[in-house]
Amino acid sequence: MVREFSQLSSNYRAEETARRYLERHNIPVIWDLDTRALVRHIRQLGTLRGVVATDGTPVDQLIAEARALPSMAGQELAGRVSCHEPYEWGSGSIELARTGGPLLARGEERFRVVAYDFGIKRNILRLLADAGCAVTVVPAGTPAEDVLARKPDGVFLSNGPGDPEPVAYAVEAIRKLLGRVPIFGICLGHQLCGLALGGRTFKLKFGHHGSNHPVKDLQTGKVEITAQNHGFAVDPESLPASQVEITHVNLNDGTNEGMRHRTLPLFSVQYHPEASPGPHDARYLFGRFVELMREGRGK
Repeated sequence: MVREFSQLSSNYRAEETARRYLERHNIPVIWDLDTRALVRHIRQLGTLRGVVATDGTPVDQLIAEARALPSMAGQELAGRVSCHEPYEWGSGSIELARTGGPLLARGEERFRVVAYDFGIKRNILRLLADAGCAVTVVPAGTPAEDVLARKPDGVFLSNGPGDPEPVAYAVEAIRKLLGRVPIFGICLGHQLCGLALGGRTFKLKFGHHGSNHPVKDLQTGKVEITAQNHGFAVDPESLPASQVEITHVNLNDGTNEGMRHRTLPLFSVQYHPEASPGPHDARYLFGRFVELMREGRGK
């Protein structure tokens, strides 16, 4: 969605304009729209359902179709996008894109990780491999007993779409895994951890999407510039303070962005460290997961 296409290409390497590129590849885009007015409208009313059409359908019919769309609240979508069968993953990042090298040198110990697929991103799997993990990806509905039967060193809970509350089967599995194996969750995985620890989630008036969201790490005092894509959040007031420590907070609206269990090996973040502008967040968090698994092996 753009306000106006530039008729000139300012980069000396460009061979065509952005508009011509989109047309050549049949990529739809909305333009000649007051994007600032649209943002103000959404900021005032909250997230809205919408329909985009290019076939000349009457406006009244499109409005009726948009109003008929179900709200995201109550939608259990993780099970729809998850894999159907377990599979193994061992590919790391592309060498040129890897900053600072792998977290573990070649020949060092390897860790067996079971990753729940609630809509997992491949770059997460690559970073787990970079961190020295042999990963088995399992469907969203996999029972905790089946996961423990694989004797993993750790369990990863992935990102994914939809409302976390209807994903009750995953909440039950996390509760059974808690204290048995180190757990690390991202995005939807973070929200499911919050529910498993006795908390509540709520739908944001308008979600957090895109890059450059400032998040403060309360343990270090540093501010991380993060990438985000979620419409729900964990209510920090609903978590048992005696068991759960809030570790990260969103500096734009104060919402919860991370937590850890005070005594058991579980931690999670709401944002996407594998998609952040810099490599530090991902290396730090995946390295922390490795340390928890290493400690677990030593017991």
